[in-house]
Amino acid sequence: MSLIKSEKEIDLIREACDVVSETFSYIKPFIVEGVTTRELDIKIEEFILSKAAYPAFKGYMVKGKRFPGSACISVNDEVVHGIPGDRVLKNGDIISVDIGSKKNGFHGDSAYTYEVGEVSSKIKKLLKVTKESLFKGIEQAVEGNFVNDISVAIQNYVEGNGYGIVRELVGHGLGRNLHEDPSVPNYYNPDNKFRLVEGMVIAIEPMVNYGSYEVFVKKDGWTVASRDGQPSAHFEHTIVVRKGKAEILTHWE
Repeated sequence: MSLIKSEKEIDLIREACDVVSETFSYIKPFIVEGVTTRELDIKIEEFILSKAAYPAFKGYMVKGKRFPGSACISVNDEVVHGIPGDRVLKNGDIISVDIGSKKNGFHGDSAYTYEVGEVSSKIKKLLKVTKESLFKGIEQAVEGNFVNDISVAIQNYVEGNGYGIVRELVGHGLGRNLHEDPSVPNYYNPDNKFRLVEGMVIAIEPMVNYGSYEVFVKKDGWTVASRDGQPSAHFEHTIVVRKGKAEILTHWE
């Protein structure tokens, strides 16, 4: 499978990304105190299906286990891959919503961490820095740079603000498959010599913990949480590597 997509393929990926973007706009008003994560997931699935697309995460298989939800919905100290369920959102929570769609054989992927009601100033800063780090990384996603240029930009900004950048989980290429090469870590790896070429489509997704970068997987086998119990934020965009400036295919509003 080619890492460099044709413009026709990029147009098809853009259509899948448009579904993801529209889903974020649709679901935002429902993220309020008193709603359950399952209720949000049902609405997300119904909306994606209404767009002649399919929720890309539903049934996604890892090590013989299928993900049961349509979106990954992670609350507070949960980093990613939270399973939607009976958890009721409370004032002061933060909720990471990671949405993928498959349309006409191609994928789109994005994530946003929302505030529920009024959150503390420390949480607001965590979300602000994490979102800004994503765009620091996107600035480096141009032809001729290396994946490590993205990684270093994110890591330096996050750690410069005193937060932990998660290492066990990384961004990725995508296209016909939800996860393709290259891997896009959010930290420097001296062994990563991958050079970016125009036409590559990648998902950049910093996952940032308020405290330590260490994480663990909960007993459900999917949900990844911060080991120290501190809150975590996650923002993600699908982008196309271009000459001079990356093209962002997803949006949140």
